[in-house]
Amino acid sequence: MAAKPPESYLPLKPATFLVLLVLSTGELHGYGIKKAVAERSSGQIDLEPGTLYRLMARLVGQGLIEEADRRPAPDQDDERRRYYQITELGQRVVTREASRMVRLADSADVRTLAAKP
Repeated sequence: MAAKPPESYLPLKPATFLVLLVLSTGELHGYGIKKAVAERSSGQIDLEPGTLYRLMARLVGQGLIEEADRRPAPDQDDERRRYYQITELGQRVVTREASRMVRLADSADVRTLAAKP
């Protein structure tokens, strides 16, 4: 089965975009992802555990992320944590979405928008 093109996943929902963006900087466990998403969104997106893990399961199913094989040393981490990493496809998707968002923002005329009542 051929992989879907990255553009077929777009546009991404904000939480999905932020999860992929966070994982594009390195592997993280669920709670670390939750904290990083909240930080990047200035607290506007606060993923509850059930929501987060449903989203993670969907992203794994789509092949955008995967469980990481590498683990921290047992004395430095909780062995029950699952670590996730972005896949090559996930990286292409988040890159295309970021580019799409930049083009949208560039097309907005802030002066005109600010002048509207």
